[in-house]
Amino acid sequence: MIKIKELIRQIEQWAPPALQESYDNAGLIVGDPNRKITGVLICLDSTEEVIDEAIAKGCNFVLAHHPIVFGGLKRLTGKNYVERTVLKAIKNDIALYAAHTNLDNVKHGVNAKIAEKIGLVRTKILAPKNQRLMKLTTFIPAEQAEAVTLALNEAGAGQIGEYKNCSFHGNGTGYFQPSENANPAIGEANRLEKVQESRVEVIFPDYLQGSVLSALRKHHPYEEVAYYLHRLENTNQEIGSGMVGELEQPMSAREFLLSLKERMNLQVIKHTHLCKKEIRKVALCGGSGSFLLGKAKAHQADIYITGDFKYHEFFDAENSIIIADIGHYESEAFTKELFYEYLSKKIPNIALYLSSINTNPIQYI
Repeated sequence: MIKIKELIRQIEQWAPPALQESYDNAGLIVGDPNRKITGVLICLDSTEEVIDEAIAKGCNFVLAHHPIVFGGLKRLTGKNYVERTVLKAIKNDIALYAAHTNLDNVKHGVNAKIAEKIGLVRTKILAPKNQRLMKLTTFIPAEQAEAVTLALNEAGAGQIGEYKNCSFHGNGTGYFQPSENANPAIGEANRLEKVQESRVEVIFPDYLQGSVLSALRKHHPYEEVAYYLHRLENTNQEIGSGMVGELEQPMSAREFLLSLKERMNLQVIKHTHLCKKEIRKVALCGGSGSFLLGKAKAHQADIYITGDFKYHEFFDAENSIIIADIGHYESEAFTKELFYEYLSKKIPNIALYLSSINTNPIQYI
């Protein structure tokens, strides 16, 4: 049996908590990270019924997309469904964990799963985030430059899209004079030393700063490591909201909507006027995505698929794009499959179960 913290480590390598939005509450909400896992129940929402299902299946870890607790809880008296769910989980030693907007914001997360279901190709993030990349510049004795750079790569630096182990190396001469209290790897106290060094530059996501600098200090031969960091304005194409892609073959608007209904197992689609005869480029966002309509237009998408559009927001289509509101729950329902596929590959010896409970609070007649 593995411990809860070991499972969490695997999840957070995929969907780092640092990528969640400021309003979110992703992470371990209830539970002892040192407890051993008896089974994992995967759901979209952790509700009382889901906790009962976990108990029946012998699972002590519930993995949800939506956090059961968003704001602070001042009391636990069982007066509402949130408090009752948390109390039931605590009483039965069941851990509650959520990967929410951090899973929305990674390239191979929720939106990639929707794109896969729809059949999109040549996909990319609809609204990539900027100022989430750092550049590290450091100076390493030429003989050790390759080994130190490799350690930085292993810590996560040097990934640019589909290219890994990317770095820049330039040669020069470094000068320094150790004091009598120094313990230099090269040179002697009170004597000016010059060394042939490589100037090495790598970029990395800002949330990896701690591990990258730790690797630098561990593997760099110098007692005092010279380096500096810059936050970049560049957009990080691996991080952001929504997704845009293309159909292998264009379809008529009506044909596409019928296909969407079947592929996403939908009861209803609310949509604007079918102003496009043909659907080629598709933009999407799981959950509540009306805020990305402008981005979908900027990408010249023919249709934008998401949930939770308000009445007046449908007018914003302005006959230049089709808006298809498929529902919040419906857009994210296959996140359970996403969790299962990832964890079954990463931890094949763990008991994983997909919740059989439909937690959608919205019903149709």
